[in-house]
Amino acid sequence: MAVLSWKHHTLIQSLLERGPLTEKEFHFIFTGITGQNPGTHQGKFNDYLLKINRELSYVQLDLRACRDPYDGRVYFGVVNNVSDDQSKLGTKYSVPQIAFFKAIVEAIAQDVTAEGTICNLDALNIKLENQVLNNSGSQSQDVPAAFKNFTMSHKEKTLDQLVKDKWLCYTEDDNIGLGIRSILDLRSWFHNAGVPSCQVCNEAGFKAKLCPNDGCAVRIHHYCLKKRFSQKGMLVCPSCDTQWQYQPPKAEPIEVGDVETEPVQSQPSSNPGPSQPSLRSKRKRQRLDNVETAGCSSQASGANRKRVTRSSAHPR
Repeated sequence: MAVLSWKHHTLIQSLLERGPLTEKEFHFIFTGITGQNPGTHQGKFNDYLLKINRELSYVQLDLRACRDPYDGRVYFGVVNNVSDDQSKLGTKYSVPQIAFFKAIVEAIAQDVTAEGTICNLDALNIKLENQVLNNSGSQSQDVPAAFKNFTMSHKEKTLDQLVKDKWLCYTEDDNIGLGIRSILDLRSWFHNAGVPSCQVCNEAGFKAKLCPNDGCAVRIHHYCLKKRFSQKGMLVCPSCDTQWQYQPPKAEPIEVGDVETEPVQSQPSSNPGPSQPSLRSKRKRQRLDNVETAGCSSQASGANRKRVTRSSAHPR
């Protein structure tokens, strides 16, 4: 077994300490450590990642990259390759919180409109009892008291914590989407759950554009569609030959706290940056102000009826 140098250790430690990093941030750290830019030394960068992954495989970990379907940016992170009872002991979340998170992920992944979000009100109205029944397959299964006592306040606090830990995210329209840690960690789950893949990159298409033909199940990520459109000038569905109409987004996603990356030597603070609490507080006030709004579920139901013909899009 080869011994990793301090440079490899620093790269691993940066991801473990700070969580998933954007490609720009991770490249900045790599350049600070090695003195070489990954853009001009791609081979050396790949060799570092390959050597790190060989060693991480002994402890069932993996350093991987993925593209965030919400903003199109590439992220790097270290993920656990094992999902068993022993690995679950390391989580700080309670059993009801994990069930709540799982229900949100399933709702987003099973959305046939591929919006990649669930509205706040629908998330808060999720019944954990359904998780027990779904997992047991028996109507007579007793619901644990911890699930019954999981109140609306508990759900609000859990949502904020999951967003803070990057398991979930708030979108620009204040809906709830999957965070970058979920996108990194749940790649195998998306595949096993039958979540339809993007026709171009073959990654999970829970947040994607649908073929204009309602009878076609093809999905393409917006950044994959943009790349294809820029190459060909026009695009037709690879399955049904329906022409796609591509409209570039009006504005790029707002990046919270996207400032100059701090030097490698500095230690990350355990407290969020000054802009982050104000944003979370603002979003929380908006959610509390809108919690009485009843239009959320009806809008979602209408969207589901619109795409109900996409039978192949239902993961099982």
